[in-house]
Amino acid sequence: MKIVVFGLSISSAWGNGHATTFRALLGALRRRGHEIVFYEKDVEWYGSNRDLPSPECCRLRLYSDWEEIIGEVRKQLSTCDAAVVGSYFPDGIVAIRELFESGVSVKTFYDIDTPITIAGLRQHGETPYLKASHVAEFDVYFSFTGGPLLGEIQKQFGARRAVPLYCAFDPRIYRRFRINKRFACDLSYMGTYAPDRQAKLEQLLLTPAQRCNNSKFIVAGPQYPKDVIWPRNVRRIVHLNPRWHARFYSSSRLTLNVTRREMIIAGYSPSVRLFEAAACGAAIVSDNWPGLDSFFKPGREILLPLDHEDVIQYLSLSDSELRRIGNAAQERVLAEHTSEVRAGQFEDAIAAAASGHTAQRVAMVS
Repeated sequence: MKIVVFGLSISSAWGNGHATTFRALLGALRRRGHEIVFYEKDVEWYGSNRDLPSPECCRLRLYSDWEEIIGEVRKQLSTCDAAVVGSYFPDGIVAIRELFESGVSVKTFYDIDTPITIAGLRQHGETPYLKASHVAEFDVYFSFTGGPLLGEIQKQFGARRAVPLYCAFDPRIYRRFRINKRFACDLSYMGTYAPDRQAKLEQLLLTPAQRCNNSKFIVAGPQYPKDVIWPRNVRRIVHLNPRWHARFYSSSRLTLNVTRREMIIAGYSPSVRLFEAAACGAAIVSDNWPGLDSFFKPGREILLPLDHEDVIQYLSLSDSELRRIGNAAQERVLAEHTSEVRAGQFEDAIAAAASGHTAQRVAMVS
């Protein structure tokens, strides 16, 4: 199967989770024999922070101006079996128009930011990359968010098929490594600065750091304001190349997950960092949200603190207890959330949409 993808970025993971998501999914699809062409707009931010300029999982087509590649895009769409437009693709509106006017068998949208997208459609009827009127035209609406929001996408916006396609990880890359002295700490956090996450980061990491002077903490991620006051035992890493992520998680006794406000409200929105950390056998401390217990069993596979006092208590747990929790989480994600599992789900959804077209054509002939 030939697949054409229009996505935010696959070449740079700087400040976004789209890149690792596409790398995992498309890597698995490529290993399963599919041909993939990926269109990414060459913007300065990602261009100057490109950590995978030549991905093996696809043929990467970087471009500067949409008008310059329209002819090529049309040729690619004329010969592919399925096409995907991802959320936040800079030229999403015009790419969708080209997709709808093409003869591609299965036309899909992959929403890696579902709660944000749907909020925009509710309030304004559109986002910079998707209009409400587009939703019903896609054969499949893949969503990073599951649960009740899928029903709204179908009922309120007319999606033919709203299918959860959660983030995933490549187990060849994300696995437990020996402790790396560079990243050894008691509690770590990896994430780009976001105003709606900062209060929880302060409560669940910075406050414990202030109280536990003999413990070591690490916060990795860009864009934090200069006025953030970091306790002396908190080490900052502005950006960590994805090739070090697994060693980062493997070297933390505990690692923190903090969820964006829109994702908490919608529920059923696990971040890719959550699965990647679990894949490395890390004992995860996370904020709670609707649907989290459908991905991890609280107390057994993940720790859910009410406040900083709970985090301080977790820091006192034995290494063997934390290893037990990390092992349980790792076992869970290896069974349910690898890139191979997700590629199979993608294939199934494409096949179902294609067979629906076939049945419709047969019915029309009959």
